[in-house]
This record gives sequence, structure tokens and C-alpha cells, in this order.
Amino acid sequence: MENNLSSPTLSPTNPSAGKQIFSVSQLNRRARQLLETHLSLLWVDGEVSNLSRPASGHWYFTLKDDKAQIRCAMFRNRNRDVKFKLESGQQILIRGRVGLYENRGDYQLIAEHIEPAGLGELQRRFERLKEKLAEQGLFSATRKKELPLFPRHLGIVTSPTGAALRDILHVLKRRFPLLPVTIYPCAVQGDASVTEIIAAVQKANQHGECDLLIVSRGGGSIEDLWSFNEEAVALAIAASQIPVICGVGHETDTTIADFVADARAPTPSAAAELASPDGEELLQNLQAYDNWFRQRARLTLSNAHQQLNSLRKRLRHPSDIINTHSQHLDHLGIRLHKAMERCLHNVETRLQQVRARHQAQTPQLRLSQLALQLGYLEERLSSAMDNTLADKRQGMSSAMALLQTVSPLNTLERGYAIVQNAQGQVISHIGDAHDNDKVAVTLSDGVLHCLVEETVEAANRTPTNDD
Repeated sequence: MENNLSSPTLSPTNPSAGKQIFSVSQLNRRARQLLETHLSLLWVDGEVSNLSRPASGHWYFTLKDDKAQIRCAMFRNRNRDVKFKLESGQQILIRGRVGLYENRGDYQLIAEHIEPAGLGELQRRFERLKEKLAEQGLFSATRKKELPLFPRHLGIVTSPTGAALRDILHVLKRRFPLLPVTIYPCAVQGDASVTEIIAAVQKANQHGECDLLIVSRGGGSIEDLWSFNEEAVALAIAASQIPVICGVGHETDTTIADFVADARAPTPSAAAELASPDGEELLQNLQAYDNWFRQRARLTLSNAHQQLNSLRKRLRHPSDIINTHSQHLDHLGIRLHKAMERCLHNVETRLQQVRARHQAQTPQLRLSQLALQLGYLEERLSSAMDNTLADKRQGMSSAMALLQTVSPLNTLERGYAIVQNAQGQVISHIGDAHDNDKVAVTLSDGVLHCLVEETVEAANRTPTNDD
């Protein structure tokens, strides 16, 4: 942004250097900066007039009261968040900043948020009560009652002269005209509406004839619908023993009663549709069931007829049955006679076989066979014993010859001797004997008992002539 506030342009027509002279654009810019600096975001209440919506999407209008007016602008990126339709003549509340349109020098209010006058406080009350009841668990799905699929009697809590009742009855007449309906009239807005709505809900519960209840009214402003945002009404709906459908206002309207009720419908007509079964659909289902049952009946009769014809064909005269059984009995008698003959023949054959085996196995014949077998076995035993003794003798001769070869006696025959101490242990080293020990010297032909006079190691021994 250009900043020429501290360096004003000097007019060429006025050479006086001490005068601070502004151009129009500089003056407007400085005024705008002063407004934006000293007047930040603020709230302004007034009535809308001269509303204009050009193709750019921006809104331009005048905000006035009974003594003054100010131009206003709300740009497209802000007005898209406005939840209601802005029209001339409305009393609104604007949050915005003061500015100046430099091109025309117009003082204006740049709106950032718009709401109907009085709506802010109602909305805050709505949010506080909603939060409070939610903490108490009144919005919980676990406490909500299930709606009957086919209600026996419907109760309607609404204004007897309102459009909501006409819409509900019209839908019920179209969908399910057989459903009995009881209307519990009450005011749906105004000072007495809260008391009357509560009384109507309680009366419906006291009568006990209804198994489903609709609490409803048509659309309107938030002030018109406020009776259904009162805590007392919400508690009465929550305490109802009858399941409650709440159908208040249009689709965009939401009340505390909607959250507390067992079911919410966007409109009174939708509440009627939710409460009533579809008669056309039921009729179509009944017709479908009727057609199905008729088809099943025809199919069952056809199958039974076929089965009856089959049984008729199989049905025979008693004499035919008797003759058939008699023939079967004769056949069984023939089979029995043949079976008995085969059995007797088999028994006789087995008896002859047993006799033959008995004759072949008399005691005398068996003893003769065993005597022959015993003689044969004795011959085999004698021959086997002779062969075994000859083999053992030959093996013993070989062992004796081998033993004689490695025997110490043969070594003694060559001039060697075996020396043993008094305990009979063989002395093979000089260290095993001591002076004055008694030793036995075994030669090839006898034993010498000697006394050791001196032990001399081989390295210290003096050689003799014998060496």
C-alpha cells in the first residue's frame, strides 16, 4: 500500500512550501486508513433496504434505523455462509469493519457475518440446553424406544387448525386409512404452547389407547418453533411411555424435541409416513403371498393327484395278492427242501472224511510210525555225535600244538629259567628282588630254591669269563 501521508504533494499552482495539500485520492485513502485503524470489528443492528445482488455474487445494501443509514457490502466469499435468505425490510445483526470506498468517497460497512436480529441469543440458549440434555443422556440411542412396525392406534399432538395436521391426515389417508387416529390438540407457538404441548403428551400417555405418538407442527422462524426448544417440553417427550416421532418444521429446522424423541422426521408429512405402514405395499405383499399360496396349493394338489393315480395303478385284488404269496411260499418250500438235501449231503461227506482220518490215525499205526521215526532219529544222533567228537578231537590237537609252540616250558628247554619270589610272583626286573630274598628258580626239569646274596644292575655288573 502506498503511504504518502507524511509527504503530501505540493500543488504546482501554489508554490507555498509551508502548506500541506492532499489530492482527493490521498485524502480518501487516509480517511480509509483512519477508519480501519480506529474502528475494527464491531456489531451493528439495523434494517435492510436497497438490497442488490449483481452477477459478481457480492451483496450490496443499505442498513438503516429511524435516524440514519450506512452503505454495506458483503463479498461472495463471506455471504455464501449465510444460512437464511436476506431480503429488504429484514432486521439484522451485522458483524463487520468500517471502511471507505475510495473511488466514490463513500463511507461503508464491510460485513463478515449476518444473522437475524435476536437470533444470536436464541441460538446460544439452544446450544446450552442441547449440551445440558446430552450430558443427562436424553439423546442416547440406548434409551430410545423402538417404533411399532404396525401401530394399532396413532396419537397426534399438534394444532387442530394448522397445516401440519392436514398434511399428516392426508398422508395417513393415502398410505393406511384403516389406522385409528386420536388428535390431542394444543397450541404450537405462543405463551401457552409449552404448557399445552406437555399436557397433550401426558394426556395421550394417561389414556393408554395409542401405541405411537406424533408431536408436530409446520415450519416457521426460530421464534415460531421455540416452544419445541423448551426444556420442559423435551423432558415431557423423554418421559413418554409411548414411542414419540417428532416432525417439527421443514427439513432444515432442528429442535431440541427432535433429539429427545425416539425418532425424528424432517417434516410432518414425513412423520406420518414413518408412523404408518404403506397400504399399497402391504396390499402388493398380500397379493404376492396370495399368488404364492395359490401356486403352492395347485402344485400340492397336482402332486397328490399324481400320487393317487400311482397308488391306484399299484392297487391289486386280494386274490391276486394271495396267489402271489402262495406262489412265493411254494418257491420257498422248494428252496428249503433243496437246502436240506444239500445240508445232509455235506454232513455225510464230512462224516466219511472224519471216519477216514480216524482209521488212518489208529494208535497201533501211530506207534509204528513213531517207532520208525525214533530209529531214524537215533541213527542221526549217533552219526552226529561221532562227527562232533571227531571235530572236537581235531580241534583240541590243533590247540595243543599251538599251545605247545607258545608254552614257557619250551623256552626253559632252551636254557632259560623263571624266577619267582616267596609270594609266587614272577621277578622280571632287578628292582623286584632285594638282598636275602628267597626265590624259586624254575628250570625245564625242576625248581631251585635260592637266597639272593646281592643285586647288581646290568650297567654295574663286572663281566666274567662266562660272558
